[in-house]
Amino acid sequence: MTINFNKYTDGLVPAIVQDANTRKVLMLGFMNQAAVETTQNLKKVTFYSRSKNRLWTKGEESGHYLNFISMQLDCDQDTILIQAVPLGPVCHEGTGTCWGESNEPNFLDTLEKVINDRKSAPSESSYVASLFAKGVNKIAQKVGEEAVEMVIEAKDDNKELFLNESADLLFHYLILLQAKGYTLKDVVEILAQRHKK
Repeated sequence: MTINFNKYTDGLVPAIVQDANTRKVLMLGFMNQAAVETTQNLKKVTFYSRSKNRLWTKGEESGHYLNFISMQLDCDQDTILIQAVPLGPVCHEGTGTCWGESNEPNFLDTLEKVINDRKSAPSESSYVASLFAKGVNKIAQKVGEEAVEMVIEAKDDNKELFLNESADLLFHYLILLQAKGYTLKDVVEILAQRHKK
């Protein structure tokens, strides 16, 4: 990766930081070669602070580091896009982004992580772990049962029962996807491809 640090007179290039999980743009900083190398070595996003006139690792005072995942250059090699995972609020004003936005993860992503955790480290008291232990056929059967229950409730006018059965179906479907080695993202990608046609 060859970065064009000579484009601007101060030798700095803009660095846009994006949350690797939520895909939200978190902040903008500036980097020189030393900041890039420190980020890659330390695995914490580090900028060149024009106000401090030195390298500055985001979170060095607050502990709200940006754990570095990857970086890529734009087409002109003069702007960096950084993928990172924030440890706490990014903005000094306490918000998730420097634009005052929240950066909460999508609840379905959180739920999929919980399901994966139950699969990877099962406990006897976990309903999800017990389903994984019974195998994919039992999980698929459970998805079928929940689908039938949702269809039955769809024929009535009880909103609460219909939505609860819908939630049960989605929950068990997420378990089935992971039992087969997939996630909801894999399904969404197929839907997106179909939408383009």
